[in-house]
Amino acid sequence: METIGTSPAVVVDAKLAEYGVLEQPGGRDLQALVELAALVCAVPTAAINLITGREQRQVAAAGIDPSVCAREDSMCAIVIGEPKPVIVQDASLDERFATNPFVTGQIALVKFYASAPLITPDGVTIGRLCVFDDQARELTAEQAGVLEVLADRMVDVLELRLRTRELEQARDELHRSNELLTLFAGQVSHDLRSPLTAVIANAELLATEPAVVADPDAAALATAIQKAGVRMAGLIDTILRYARTGSSLDVVEVDLERLVSTVREDLAPTLAARRGTVTTGSLPVVRADLQQIYVVLQNLISNAVKFTPVGVAPVVHVAGEVTDSGWRVTVTDNGSGIPADRRDSVFTLYTRGAGNVEGFGIGLATSRRIVEAHGGEIGVEDGPDGGSTFWFTLPQVG
Repeated sequence: METIGTSPAVVVDAKLAEYGVLEQPGGRDLQALVELAALVCAVPTAAINLITGREQRQVAAAGIDPSVCAREDSMCAIVIGEPKPVIVQDASLDERFATNPFVTGQIALVKFYASAPLITPDGVTIGRLCVFDDQARELTAEQAGVLEVLADRMVDVLELRLRTRELEQARDELHRSNELLTLFAGQVSHDLRSPLTAVIANAELLATEPAVVADPDAAALATAIQKAGVRMAGLIDTILRYARTGSSLDVVEVDLERLVSTVREDLAPTLAARRGTVTTGSLPVVRADLQQIYVVLQNLISNAVKFTPVGVAPVVHVAGEVTDSGWRVTVTDNGSGIPADRRDSVFTLYTRGAGNVEGFGIGLATSRRIVEAHGGEIGVEDGPDGGSTFWFTLPQVG
């Protein structure tokens, strides 16, 4: 697709409408990037200028309040078709800008002007990242390179917002129909990861740029962008892992006693910190997907430890018994128990347990999907001596 310089304005307006960026505030992520652009380029003012068919919209700015002007008055609209950064030491001496109202004093007195294009993955130029000053100045090649990288990251942020909105809309639907999750994961995983990976990777690179390292404020902004991206990646990974769970099973013989031992080893730091113990009764060898049943046991045992009240050493017991159709595995704890009216909801996506415990509320929902994919059931009841007993069944598999 061609850029705005040669394509109908309706294409750009449609892309901006898709991003929804004109209807909502710029947000902390775009604000951080535009402030970083001003710091790196050592100028007092920077702005993200989006160019519609009729006007220029500043959705985030540093040094000024975001504003709107007619497209014909925009300096960025003049060079919107330029695919690379444009650097002008003194705009009053450049024939492209000499009569522009931002240069002549009618709107402002811009001398120095530099900008980099905001180009979407499908090739539509929606605006430019602009830095400017009322004093003539120069921009080093290194600064120009960072400006271009920041412009690319701004588009990544818009793409990430778009894909996240799609994720949220799909998530609402998934509350009603979990069967759509596997299809959803395949459709959005690449679209989510591409811009987010770029944001994280380039934030890390920006943090090593000499111009950023030398400026504490710029370094702090780059670090903030990186950390926010990592947090979002963690949430996306968790949701997508849940979406793919149970879609296929690699059935093998699984020694549940050995598997519980592995879980105990993996949870050793948590158990040590809480002075917790995990014991086992008789546990069978079953036919199941080893990795996925590990996830079930890991979720149930770790939850038993996490939700035991502070000051109480967690005691968890895992046992199994034969049933008419297969096996019933139980995980009993000495926690506070779960009220009867909440026992069904704890296996629902995004439901959190009581207390200030980290997590996304996906572990038990994931466990249910795995058990049901095996043809079994999962539930919770009162423990024999207080606390709770979580149980799941695994039918005999030939």
